[in-house]
Amino acid sequence: MEVQLSSEIIEQIPDFKLGVIEYRNIMVGESPQMLRGRLQLFQESIYFDLEGNKVTDIPGIQEWRGIFKKTGKDPNRYRPSVEALFRRVQKQNYLPSVQSAIDINNFFSLQYQVPIGIYDLDLLKGLVEIRIGNEGEEYTGLNGRKNTLERLIVSSDLTGPFGSPFVDSNRTPVTYETKNALQIIYLRPSTDLENANKLTESLMNMFTQIHGGEASYRILGCH
Repeated sequence: MEVQLSSEIIEQIPDFKLGVIEYRNIMVGESPQMLRGRLQLFQESIYFDLEGNKVTDIPGIQEWRGIFKKTGKDPNRYRPSVEALFRRVQKQNYLPSVQSAIDINNFFSLQYQVPIGIYDLDLLKGLVEIRIGNEGEEYTGLNGRKNTLERLIVSSDLTGPFGSPFVDSNRTPVTYETKNALQIIYLRPSTDLENANKLTESLMNMFTQIHGGEASYRILGCH
């Protein structure tokens, strides 16, 4: 699957970078107890760490709010998905176990303080481009609402946008039927290449440990 960054994003955010992982022949199911337990314990420890602190002071969230501002989207109205996760944890509205792929996404999103998207590869058509949403573009998100994509960073295939570090669409979700998947880690621009590789590989290895299959990754945006 070819994935590329638009020149507009590179111009506006020169150090923008993504970890892109492709999975083949995976089996998605209920999360093993180990993952469910880790997700729960990690959320509880974040809750205590956040006591008396602001979610917007978390370094990764600060960086991602800054990216939204640069592309022209108000981060107070359109929060990066990772900020929404942390706000839930702060209210002790802990994320329940959904299924193995989504639970890993949420766990690593909280750990790395970045948005992460995962998509059913067989539902994507042609080249995937990470670009800035155009006027009039929208989709129904996993939040069940119509989302306006203008000035948001989006992932788009030949059919149109399907993902964003704000909220993903309901067109390409990973389900129990998914056999092949594309995962996008919206890395913090301040992450250097060595750590970008380490973080992406670490997520890929845990994912395949649970789901089997084969995987490969690459980092986009490091010149």
